[in-house]
Amino acid sequence: MERKMEESTVRDVETGSDTGGEDALVGNVNKLMMSPPGYSGALRKGHLVFDACFESGNLGRVDHISEFEFDLFIRPDTCNPRFRVWFNFTVENVCETQRVIFNVVNFSKTKSLYRDGMSPVVKSTSRPKWQRLPAKNVYYYRCPDHRRNYVMSFAFCFDREDDVYQFAYCYPYTYSRLQHYLASLERRNLPYLKREQLGLSVQQRRLDVLTITNSEHVSQEKEKKLVFLTSRVHPGESPASFICQGVIDFLVSQHPVAQILRDHVIFKIVPMLNPDGVYLGNYRCSLMGFDLNRHWQDPSPWAHPTLHAVKQLIVQMNQDPTVNLEFYIDVHAHSTMLNGFMYGNVFEEEERVQRQAVFPRLLCQNAPDFSFSNTSFNRDVVKAGTGRRFLGGLLDDMSYCYTLEVSFYSYMTAGSTAPVPYTEETYMKLGRNVARTFLDYYKLNNLIKDNRPTHFQSMEVKSYSGDSNIKGNEVGRDTADREREKSQGVRH
Repeated sequence: MERKMEESTVRDVETGSDTGGEDALVGNVNKLMMSPPGYSGALRKGHLVFDACFESGNLGRVDHISEFEFDLFIRPDTCNPRFRVWFNFTVENVCETQRVIFNVVNFSKTKSLYRDGMSPVVKSTSRPKWQRLPAKNVYYYRCPDHRRNYVMSFAFCFDREDDVYQFAYCYPYTYSRLQHYLASLERRNLPYLKREQLGLSVQQRRLDVLTITNSEHVSQEKEKKLVFLTSRVHPGESPASFICQGVIDFLVSQHPVAQILRDHVIFKIVPMLNPDGVYLGNYRCSLMGFDLNRHWQDPSPWAHPTLHAVKQLIVQMNQDPTVNLEFYIDVHAHSTMLNGFMYGNVFEEEERVQRQAVFPRLLCQNAPDFSFSNTSFNRDVVKAGTGRRFLGGLLDDMSYCYTLEVSFYSYMTAGSTAPVPYTEETYMKLGRNVARTFLDYYKLNNLIKDNRPTHFQSMEVKSYSGDSNIKGNEVGRDTADREREKSQGVRH
């Protein structure tokens, strides 16, 4: 049976004007009422009202297919029609037990974790905690009605008439949420935490940088170790913010490991590199349509002001003879792979290749959701403008630059038979485990009172310096590794 869109009346609830069509994709829908074909009366219960005119919102257009079915169009990133992945919208004026099917019809990516069981997240006013929809209610398929593009359809039953329901691609983490979080940290007046405004975005939003260290203790050391971490250069990759918050929460805590790290390491953290993109509900780009993670080589102070400011700070730190910038980690989320994993650079020197694999291997021991087999080292031409690639060439050969990726969906652990969906808390737990891993790396365990056996004593790594795309499983821990580490007292 051929599927046809009914001629429905689409009206703006606030202005009463007719809207729709391709022009609606320029901005987000704003309190958009979807009424049945030919209906022109007052708003009734069950005439769904869609809205995405809020922070990090994204929904460009809604088509009424039938009483029970609606086609949803993602608004492309501002000034860049190529990217259509992130969505975040509300639905209200529902009837109790009203059943609907929503079809997201214009994804710009064909590969998706929706093929592997991922589902959107939902919350409502009376149930404010985000939860994933049941995977059995979600379908991802090529649709003949949309030029054989991939469509994600999900079925949903509204159950409370007075609730406003919100649906999103993944757990949102907004610019305002970050500002509230940083303000709450400042109010604690922690002597080892400093928040600074590094610059402003094009739309005059704050670019924050945190410095976490025990400055009195670190200043006594001959060589100040510096770890630099950035997040949310791609605004739709909201899991990166939860990881970043997990790192911060751990480092400012009273945990004995955190105290030791603050005594020996300076942590510089930029939690949101693209605040405009996050605020606007973009997936990949800034306000002006730039993928900032392709402009590290020559960022413009007017077109890419946040990136320009961060690069200047890193260059300044790198030129400071009293500081050793040892790590740069850029946090992202991945739309097609499971678990957490890392990308690193490829080098000609065998010994440097071995050293670069140390941190991911240590993280693999501390974080059950981190996959060393998914970790890879490459020098792809298309990645030349990324932070990892550019800074890998700028910093000296004792520095390590990584992209830390985490799945939008789930992780597999040793012994698990099915993927475990990530939650906000498990994303933050990965961040805490990243922070803990620096203790193992710097071999500071003897400074902890209980003297837990956390030294990583065997770090034999095969050399693949001639390969342009080294896979982590080629240098990973096999059974022999685990047995050897077990005999040497390595903690897993």
